[in-house]
Amino acid sequence: MLDEEELQALADDIREHGLRKPVVLDSTGRILDGKNRLRACEIASVEPTYTTYDGDDARAYVLSANSRRRHLTKGQLAMIAATACSVSEHPACSETEQTARSVSEQTGLSIGRVGQARTVLRHAPDLVDRVISGAVSLDDAYKTARETKAQADSAESQLARLRAEDPQLADRVVEGNLTIQGAWAERKARQEEELRQRRVATNLLCEILPALAQIRGSRTFAQYDPELVPPGRAVTREVIEHAATALAEMAAAWKDRNLP
Repeated sequence: MLDEEELQALADDIREHGLRKPVVLDSTGRILDGKNRLRACEIASVEPTYTTYDGDDARAYVLSANSRRRHLTKGQLAMIAATACSVSEHPACSETEQTARSVSEQTGLSIGRVGQARTVLRHAPDLVDRVISGAVSLDDAYKTARETKAQADSAESQLARLRAEDPQLADRVVEGNLTIQGAWAERKARQEEELRQRRVATNLLCEILPALAQIRGSRTFAQYDPELVPPGRAVTREVIEHAATALAEMAAAWKDRNLP
């Protein structure tokens, strides 16, 4: 859009000479060319005239119309081109490389410049209008877009890794119930708790099993005296049955884990 002074000058000219070039719409009523003229007509209280573009490539028309405006920088024109392509159904817009080359040929811009604009459009859409208006340069917007893309790529990578390690936590992140940072913190807490439990279980088994193995074939069982049992440590038939079951389960676990 023109600045306030330029827009007022255009309004004065339209008031004096009328609207020389109608506002161009597409078949849906969207403005393809003439936003400044339409705004100037409103300021001048002049009824605007309209025409409908009847071609088959609205994107090309927008690029052609804007490329003739000398007050636009190459960065602005590249941003307009990328934006026009993003709303076009033209086949060229289906492939990034083909699109960049097509837009480059139509505007005379370098493929790299068009690529920068497309990156801004995808990863910093809030800066698109500011680039087109000239408030922010395409170079600065591109730098911001690259930083945003890097952060997004990092987040996607972390989410993929989280999904491989803990699908349930990954689902909570996707559903918006947990941030990726919160998910990794919870994952770390779980891992620490699992390690603590493994350490306790390992120490317990290492304390009990070697001692039990040592009494095999000895007269220890026959020497058991109920009156000498420490409080709460009595050996009963039920305890022996539970111990036998535990040993069977342990043997199965060792076999499954292929432990010696």
